[in-house]
Amino acid sequence: MAATVDGRPVVEQRGLYYDELAEGVVYRHRPGRTVGEADNTLFTTLTMNMQALHLDEAWSATQPFGQRLVNSLFTLSTLVGLSVAQLTQGTTVANLGFGAVRFPAPVFVGDTLYAETVVRSRRLSSSRPDTGVVEFEHTARNQDGVVVAIATRSALMLLRPTGTPGSASAERDGVRSDVG
Repeated sequence: MAATVDGRPVVEQRGLYYDELAEGVVYRHRPGRTVGEADNTLFTTLTMNMQALHLDEAWSATQPFGQRLVNSLFTLSTLVGLSVAQLTQGTTVANLGFGAVRFPAPVFVGDTLYAETVVRSRRLSSSRPDTGVVEFEHTARNQDGVVVAIATRSALMLLRPTGTPGSASAERDGVRSDVG
């Protein structure tokens, strides 16, 4: 029975279950996120990364990029964060780890980050019958479409609850279900 409030149906935002994620699909995450001055300074100081390239405008102006760089770990965190509402909100059990992480171009204060994710692989968990392991490849682009970050990440994802249409019970029993 669906949840109701005062007799009206309730729709609660959630990510996608393991069963709903398909390999090779590009999931675009919107809206984007414009990086502000406070974002870079606060994240950098909260994480004790006192790199002058993130904090010292005058000194950074004498360096190869001619200005401060946004902390790359802020970029990575924002990249993954942009995917949460669409893919993993309430449907992930745990982040299992990151693989390759690259920052092919810098991010500057005032840049807007946009993210997309491709499911690289997925498999049912051998130790937890209600979950599957998904490998995501996240890509961040700036407002000009320049790739500024790429990261692979593995997550333990919940299967759709047993008995709901499209659940992975048939897949677990050796019959692959439609995951498209």
